[in-house]
Amino acid sequence: MTQTAHTFSRRVLRTVKLNYLLHLPPTYSRRQRYPLILFLHGSGERGDDLSRVKAHGIPLVAEQQPDFPFVALSPQCPDHQTWIMLTDALLLLLDEVTRHYRIDESRVYLTGLSMGGYGAWHLGSECPERFAAVVPVCGGFDALLGYPERVCKLQRTPVWAFHGAKDKVVPPSESRALARQLRRCGGNVRLTIYPDLGHDCWTRTYADPALYAWLLQQRRAR
Repeated sequence: MTQTAHTFSRRVLRTVKLNYLLHLPPTYSRRQRYPLILFLHGSGERGDDLSRVKAHGIPLVAEQQPDFPFVALSPQCPDHQTWIMLTDALLLLLDEVTRHYRIDESRVYLTGLSMGGYGAWHLGSECPERFAAVVPVCGGFDALLGYPERVCKLQRTPVWAFHGAKDKVVPPSESRALARQLRRCGGNVRLTIYPDLGHDCWTRTYADPALYAWLLQQRRAR
């Protein structure tokens, strides 16, 4: 008997859940709209203890600088998962926060470090229309997902990537390959390689006021 072709289709409903930290600027008011940064942490902060998310990056900056002028949205990735597995949940969370708070949707920014850097490249490439700029820090690409060619979807979104030249965890060649591919596509990409840093290049990156000044210059076309 020969093989016959068939198609199976069924609607599947599921519940997604993410714990998250939310920082509001001290000037927060319903009378104006605010820029938002979606931050994706690294693999070491996974779990169900939100205090771990404050260890690095944007949540640490917001903790140390209460006057941080952005709404900072910092979800926590559950154990045994990665951000690449949570695209739907992240977008739904972003929708929820955008709906309930006074967010300037032309100034929504995406960043992440290490595992979160991978997530930033991935989520930004999947939904470039959602973000005014993407900042992957010591991130890279999963060849199984079609990178680095897939990054061309970010050709109209400003990207500033960071990496340490001495990184032994995620080779800086991955950021270089993604930036090179994005340039080939005509993208607007900057790449900063710190010659003296290893995997932890995020401490210096997120402590630099120039990063936030650059972000605030970026607006998504409506």
